[in-house]
Amino acid sequence: MWLSLSLSLLFLPFSLALAPAGPWDAFNYAPKSKTVYPAAIREVEGTVTNSELLVDNQGSATLEVEGSWVALDFGVEVGGLISLNFDSASSTGNRKSSSIALSFTESPSFIRPTASDDSSFPDASTTYDGVLSVPIPASPSPGLWTQPASSLRGGFRFLTIVSTGTQPVTISNVSCAISFMPHVADLRAYTGYFYAKDEGFHDVDFLTKIWMAGAYTVQTNIVPLNTGRMVPIVPVGHWANNATLGVAGPIIVDGAKRDRAVWPGDMGIAVPTQFVSTNDLIPTRNALSTMFAAINPKTGALPESGPPLSQLDSDTYHSWTLIGTHNYYLYSGDIEWLQTIWTNYTKAVAFLEAKVDPTVGLMNVTGLRDWARLGGGGINAEGNAILYRVLQTAASLATSMSLPALAATYTFNATSLKKNYNSVFWDADQGMYRDNSTTSLCPQDANSFAVLFNLTDSAEKNALVSEGLERNWNELGAVAPELPDTISPFIGGFELQAHFVAGNASRAMDLLHREWGYMLYTNLSVESTLLEGFTANGSIWYRSYRGYNYDPAYTSHAHGWSSGPTSALTIYVLGLSVAAPQGAEWRLAPSIAGLPAAEGGFETGLGWFGVKWSVSVSESKVKWSGSEKSKAGKSTITTTFTVDVDVPTGTKGVFVVPKELRGAAGGVTVMVDGKRKAVGEDGSVELVGGKHEVVASARD
Repeated sequence: MWLSLSLSLLFLPFSLALAPAGPWDAFNYAPKSKTVYPAAIREVEGTVTNSELLVDNQGSATLEVEGSWVALDFGVEVGGLISLNFDSASSTGNRKSSSIALSFTESPSFIRPTASDDSSFPDASTTYDGVLSVPIPASPSPGLWTQPASSLRGGFRFLTIVSTGTQPVTISNVSCAISFMPHVADLRAYTGYFYAKDEGFHDVDFLTKIWMAGAYTVQTNIVPLNTGRMVPIVPVGHWANNATLGVAGPIIVDGAKRDRAVWPGDMGIAVPTQFVSTNDLIPTRNALSTMFAAINPKTGALPESGPPLSQLDSDTYHSWTLIGTHNYYLYSGDIEWLQTIWTNYTKAVAFLEAKVDPTVGLMNVTGLRDWARLGGGGINAEGNAILYRVLQTAASLATSMSLPALAATYTFNATSLKKNYNSVFWDADQGMYRDNSTTSLCPQDANSFAVLFNLTDSAEKNALVSEGLERNWNELGAVAPELPDTISPFIGGFELQAHFVAGNASRAMDLLHREWGYMLYTNLSVESTLLEGFTANGSIWYRSYRGYNYDPAYTSHAHGWSSGPTSALTIYVLGLSVAAPQGAEWRLAPSIAGLPAAEGGFETGLGWFGVKWSVSVSESKVKWSGSEKSKAGKSTITTTFTVDVDVPTGTKGVFVVPKELRGAAGGVTVMVDGKRKAVGEDGSVELVGGKHEVVASARD
């Protein structure tokens, strides 16, 4: 039976403190200033005098002859408006004979004087965007030139300056005024951090670096309101980023270079990253408000994306807006905002519920647009897994809105869907969920969601799905069966979390090393922010056959949906997550994951939540004593897990003994502030807010 109800609270201003200073700060990719200068010369062709003086604004360089060019390297992904000085230029009569053009690229593969990488439109030529021709200010004083706002480049690492005139031109003071996070003066002022030494990997600082890379990626995706990619697309040879993105700014978008629009699915990964790193939730609220403002008042359908794209007909991205509503409220406690959108929210939930086929008790997916996967229509596992999460979170929000009857209805519907989901989609022979009732394909997305959203009905299924997902891996990560030859860090981010939830921290770390290790270190990318996706062999021809027109220059290298490790490391390795708005209730469930220690935390409107843990192993031999002579020489191994907790007073939470300790033959002992505590069957111990030392010891 399926029930459906049709129903026609205070935003607390945050006073946030910064994360403590420490060795992790050395790995923060965010610039120290919002005006940045080239960090190095990448390449020079032709005759360019003193090009090295353009690094760090040391002096002037001269492009001596037409066609000469210099490629400047900003060291990390940046985005914004270029300024430079013309120190000297030549002219004949009224016609300038000195001129330059600029080209921009994220990947070094597309450093060239004749075209930028593509941000307006994917074209197999890879040259759709062209270059930006720069008019030289009039004589006698050539002076300062600043890039027009409409030609903003939201994401690039390399800037190429080429002489396009017949006479020499001398330039200096080449800089980029960072445009992202316009409301924040100090881009490095994080309210959260994570730090651990990954001694089993080739770079012991990898985990800290990838946490920071995810955080910085999302920062580059927080943009001013009127800097969206223009639609209709501008003509070939040009680009424009001056479209309005929503109802208010700043606003969170999907990518720095492109698409530069609100995409709610992307926010499913990007917003948790945002929360644990900067807690900068205003852009999230603006993005969600934009989606609800565009609801179809008759049907309750939400758009797939925000303006100017404003694409429609996606049941999954419609659902992600609803899930994002819960995430925002959980992190912010902004009940006043929730009240303003509640009518539209419940109408949007009812839109999905109306698609549930009463004969099978599952949603018939008819809005087919999605993250690029193939298939997905009809009684589909991915769409129904996401609907289940919608109903779970809707019940929680209804409770917060003091609507217990509605909460009960959502919970009932979720319970019914879960039963039907396992009946229809579970393939016992493969030990995974299939995409629909007529296929043997077991998709990465639906299986990851099933574990992560608690759709499985046994721990055994969690283990089987985790094992089955690994069968899709190659040396560079998880290849999605539902989008062949593609590694999607978006869906991979959910898979990463699913392995942790299934209790397979070592498998999660293996995937993290493969997929995100490749993205962070490959010289095809920017080595500071994270790729939108790539092919199974590591090329950046992401989605070439699926909407991107075989244009590798179109791939984004700073896409928030790829930042899954940032929140995963905080939530599952450090172990810290919020279970009630702003962390009034919290959970501390660390995974040792082969690490000797980890520390970190985050800030909410209630204050600082910090954790620092370490693990040690000791061995003791049993001495001979009377009747125990037979035991002499045997060893006892004791594993001790020590965690310092610092959370706001007035909150409450639960500590869960790491799974790695719970199988010990001698059992587990937990001491809190020197006093022994009872341990639940699930390894949990209740705690209250404040500062505590928790010591869990296991003997084998």
